[in-house]
Amino acid sequence: VSVAEDSVRVAVVGAHLSGLPLNYQLTERGGRLEKAARTSANYRLYALPGTTPPKPGMVRDPGRGKAIEVEVWRLAVREYGSFVAAIPSPLGIGQIELDSGEWVQAFVCESWAVHGAEEISQLGGWRAFLAQKAAH
Repeated sequence: VSVAEDSVRVAVVGAHLSGLPLNYQLTERGGRLEKAARTSANYRLYALPGTTPPKPGMVRDPGRGKAIEVEVWRLAVREYGSFVAAIPSPLGIGQIELDSGEWVQAFVCESWAVHGAEEISQLGGWRAFLAQKAAH
């Protein structure tokens, strides 16, 4: 079985990015970073209040979104279920479109959770938000 047939590509947008607090959930399952990428310009990113560690929520909003920085990871199919099972509400896994036109599994957020949350789409990604927060 080839690597591609035995693994799932998962795009991460926040605390699972390389070097951030939840990245170990990928690496301890043998996840491999495939590439840094951007979504198509159809997504909005929000800083979710009251999450530990701090997490963003990304929702699809065609025509009103921006391109958001993500990392695409490869995770063995046998590890994928335990990874997804650990994802807390309001986050989940769905399909997102990359700026290349390809669709991959990724973190998405239920729309109810972004009402009243700070929109950070204009920054282009979670790392830029964290950097801005650290500068203030």
